[in-house]
Amino acid sequence: MATALFVFAGFFVIIAVMAWAALQLFTERENPLEDRLDELQANAMVSNTQRAPRRRAGGGFLNSVLYIISLIPGGEEWIRDTERELAQAGIRNKSAVVYYALFQAAFFGVLLGGMLYLQRDNPPINKMGGLVAAGLLGYLLPQQVLHRLVAAHRRKLQEALPDTVDLLGIVLGTGLALDQAMLRVSEELKFIYPALAQEFYTVVMQVKAGQERAKAFQQLVRRTGIEDIKALAAMIVQSERFGTSLSQALKVYADALRLRRRLRAEATVAKAGIKMLFPIVLFILPALFVITLVPGMISVLRDLKGGIGAR
Repeated sequence: MATALFVFAGFFVIIAVMAWAALQLFTERENPLEDRLDELQANAMVSNTQRAPRRRAGGGFLNSVLYIISLIPGGEEWIRDTERELAQAGIRNKSAVVYYALFQAAFFGVLLGGMLYLQRDNPPINKMGGLVAAGLLGYLLPQQVLHRLVAAHRRKLQEALPDTVDLLGIVLGTGLALDQAMLRVSEELKFIYPALAQEFYTVVMQVKAGQERAKAFQQLVRRTGIEDIKALAAMIVQSERFGTSLSQALKVYADALRLRRRLRAEATVAKAGIKMLFPIVLFILPALFVITLVPGMISVLRDLKGGIGAR
């Protein structure tokens, strides 16, 4: 029994390492320094929120769920991090974090229940291994799906940014103010690039509501988490502060964004060969060997059926 347990643990470790290596291969590399700077900036901006009183029970079912999660050690930090990730994925509903927590808990419970049902006639060791695997999947899969949604939303914003910045520079060159130009750009691009158009529209509405433009752009950077948008926001704020020409700067920045987009596309094409290595080795080569070798082996075995030299 102990030998079977060790063998199972060894296979599980090997499969986990292979899955982690494949995930690291297909995951886009992030800038650790940039992530750390973003984290420090976010911590500095939410310092007042951290000093706020603890959540209270009541206020409906959704608020009660948040209160229960906040009682768990690290629960409040998990709520803030999940809210930020949901915002960066384009999900801005205030109750989205509650629905996400309920979905993760339900998915976790369904996997455990299903594994218990499938392993009901197996030995306890197999049950324990199945429950551990189901628990890991139930905990990690929703997070990976959320990370993928964040990456997809960021990719949409990055792809739309060069054309949007170029159009914003053209509109500013006609003599419109910045708020009017951003509103015009959001109206023109809401059917082509709806995600970025909605972000620009949100910034304009925040400024019209009385919020400072610098703070509105700072919130835009926090919602998106994209370095190019951070540079754009800094350029707009500095141009407004010092009175420099923003139209020409946006044209130059749009050319730089197009160059970055082309370089990203070239890098993606260069990685295609390495990413195709696993499908080729696992699926294409075995089928090719079967097709090419099996007929010859069958013929040789048929000829040798009666012995060497037999007719």
